[in-house]
Order: sequence, then structure tokens, then C-alpha cells
Amino acid sequence: MAKAVTRFTEASGLLGFVPQIVTMAESTHTAADAAKAVGCEVGAIVKSLVFLADGDAIIVLVSGPNRVDTDVLGRELGVELTMSDARKVKEATGYSIGGVPPFGHLSRLRTILDADLLRYERVWAAAGSATSVFSIDPGSLIELTAGEVTNVA
Repeated sequence: MAKAVTRFTEASGLLGFVPQIVTMAESTHTAADAAKAVGCEVGAIVKSLVFLADGDAIIVLVSGPNRVDTDVLGRELGVELTMSDARKVKEATGYSIGGVPPFGHLSRLRTILDADLLRYERVWAAAGSATSVFSIDPGSLIELTAGEVTNVA
């Protein structure tokens, strides 16, 4: 198991959550690829995206087909919202782009949850690497992340 996946598993355990991790043969670069690999709708794929809100890292958990409208979400949150670069993502979360899980980061990040994720009984998110995922119900995802639910697209 990759070091990052082990770190995610350990961080999850500290939160009282034991993820059932599925490791795929190859990286899933798009939400559509990930959905096909695990056998779910694209909307049930959680994209963990790091943004800067007035310069501070936050994580936005987005339903697979959706794109974040930074102007709209920035107004909603009362911040200037910009996309983070790969270095800042790794610095803020401890994980590389493509493998960022929704929780278990180096420090607690403000978490925004796409309301569209609540339409699914279970959603799938990265588990520390581009080839590892786990499923979780949206209610537990909100609880574990202290997520703020809003429309992001």
C-alpha cells in the first residue's frame, strides 16, 4: 500500500472511520474514468479541489460532472477565491493532486461540500493516491469534514 494511502487510513482511524479502500490497476484521471472503474454514476465521484480563499487553503468537494464557479462560490463564502497550484495543494493537504482525500489532511481545512453530492446514497473519493478510492455516505462525509453544504457550480 502506498505511503499516502497508509497515512490516509491512519488519519481516518483517528476520526473513528475505517475506509474500505479499493485499489485500481491504473490511475483514473477523470471523474468519468473513476466512475467507470468503481461502477457508479459520475455524479457520485467526489473531486477534492483545493482553492485559496483570501490566500488560505480550503477544500471544495465537488460532484464529478460539476465545475466550481469561483466568482459565485467566492461571493457565497465572502472571499476572493482562486485555484491553488500543485505545490500549495501538497503543502496544505499532504497529498498530490489526483489523490487528495476529502479529510485526513496535514491540518484541518475549511471544507465546502457540493450540494449535488447529497443526491447519492454513497459517494466515492480518493484515498491518498490516484489509484485508491473509498466510498462513504454523504452524511458521514459532512460529519467527518465539518463540511458546509452549498451549490458550487
